[in-house]
Amino acid sequence: MFTSLYRIIKYGVQNFLRSSWLSAVTVIMMILGLIVFQSLIIFNVVTSSAVKSLQDKIDICVYFEPDAPEDDILLLKNDLENLPEVKRVGYISKEQALVKFKSRHAEEKIVIQALSELEENPLLASLEIKAFNPEDYQNIAKYLEDANYPIIKKITYTQNQLIIDRLIKITDVINKGGIAVTAGLAIIAFLVAFNTIRLGIYSNRRKIEIMRLVGAPNSFIRGPFVVQGILCGALAAVLSFSFFSPLISLASPYVTAFIPQVNLQNYLQNNYFTLFGWQLITGIGLGIFSSAFAVKKYLKI
Repeated sequence: MFTSLYRIIKYGVQNFLRSSWLSAVTVIMMILGLIVFQSLIIFNVVTSSAVKSLQDKIDICVYFEPDAPEDDILLLKNDLENLPEVKRVGYISKEQALVKFKSRHAEEKIVIQALSELEENPLLASLEIKAFNPEDYQNIAKYLEDANYPIIKKITYTQNQLIIDRLIKITDVINKGGIAVTAGLAIIAFLVAFNTIRLGIYSNRRKIEIMRLVGAPNSFIRGPFVVQGILCGALAAVLSFSFFSPLISLASPYVTAFIPQVNLQNYLQNNYFTLFGWQLITGIGLGIFSSAFAVKKYLKI
């Protein structure tokens, strides 16, 4: 068994070296396919971050009557936190609201002067509610309206409804579009690499037929081509990752300028070995599957 395995590996390496031009073309095509694969990973990171960024920009606020007891507000906060749709609830007291207002309008002297002339704090205590999904805000608003809490003065869902509905549509388009693009490019990458490997096997079809006629087992015929596919896939993975990593670093500042929450440079540094591992697994897997599948038709006489 070890002798047969040694011969399979030996013949596979020989095929890879002897058919240098065909191996080079195969590696180049697989590099293009793996770059597409790597691009899909980065695309999914960017789109996921973009959707999360959009979702974090919206919430609904509940404003309370000026004389609402803080204990009642905190009790409502606790009730909201127990809802499955609610991600988090932040309480802003009247005093905190006043501090934030002054900080936001620090350069507007007229506003600050007018505020200082008031005898009491005109701002209201409030709860800022973040949901797990944009679709959940309607259910949260309905819960508050149905509960009919007497301390509630205003719920901002109606004012934010148009923005929330638009966000739902945008995230839906991004998610569905991302899935479609990922599936389409993945199929293209596979077909490019598969057809290139199949072309190399086609050029050796006579050799395969002769080996089959003299009684060589299918595993011995298929083995060298699988080894050749593994070598092509591994080399393509190393070269494509070496080429793609600097591109990520160059593109990182531009992506960050567009989506501040995304730092591709940090993502690459934190996931360097994971990304390379996936690249290597995909390259080798593509080489094995394409070689084994492409040689299958020539094993029948």
